[in-house]
Amino acid sequence: MSKRNPVDELLQRIADEYDELPRQLQGVATYIEQHRANIMVQRINEVADGCGVHASAVVRFAQRFGYSGYSEMQTVFRSAYTEAVTPARSYQQRIRKVIADESAPMTTAQMALRFIDASRAGLDELAGEFDSKAFDEAVDLLVKAENIYVIAVRRTFGIASYIAYALQHTEKRVHLVSGLGGMFREQIRSIGKNDVLIAISFPPYGKETLYCARVAHQHKAKVLAVTDSALGPLARDASALLKVNEGSAFAFRALTSTICLCQALFVALAYKLELKVEETSHPGEYDD
Repeated sequence: MSKRNPVDELLQRIADEYDELPRQLQGVATYIEQHRANIMVQRINEVADGCGVHASAVVRFAQRFGYSGYSEMQTVFRSAYTEAVTPARSYQQRIRKVIADESAPMTTAQMALRFIDASRAGLDELAGEFDSKAFDEAVDLLVKAENIYVIAVRRTFGIASYIAYALQHTEKRVHLVSGLGGMFREQIRSIGKNDVLIAISFPPYGKETLYCARVAHQHKAKVLAVTDSALGPLARDASALLKVNEGSAFAFRALTSTICLCQALFVALAYKLELKVEETSHPGEYDD
């Protein structure tokens, strides 16, 4: 089973104690969660300004979680999160960094195997930290939904496309919010109180996904968030939350764990609805 890195462990502790924190420290917690990729390079005054608090509040926050001060807490991010500060870099830059970091050129097979190992580690973590209660809540939301909307953009769009396709094999009315022609607003505007939005996003969070989650919440619909943290912006409007952290290699994050979780979600829903998947296709129809 893969071992969680110190940053993940700290963020989980923060999530567990979040409700018990004073208001100022909750602000620090939220800021650190949303800007965790930058904490390693930010000075304490920058963090304090971003939170709207005095620097002493940031120190108290660090001490609350067992550190002597901000600098010691920051060291955790510097040592464990360097590879995660990659969203702003292009794919070409990431590949060049791989080449520069290796003492000798790697074969393509070696690269493939390392990425497979990272994906396997992500699946081990998904299984080891699987939240049965949260998963059951997510399935129950979908069982009760009149309409299911699905939104994800950029690297996770393929997962949204898959889950929308899979859900079409149930009796549910399913809507993929693709944003074709830039029409995210138009495609989500009809969501209502008896509906569910499946929203999938990871840092850097897609602004379109966050927008659709806000609209769903405003329209009294339920939001099923598939994301990496209970403190992230997508979790704010979530009625149910499924957490997943992907393995990564060469500063590229896999999608293996997320697609696995979404497939499991569909199978569990189908089971709940007493749907026999093998009976949904008939001779002469498309081969699914």
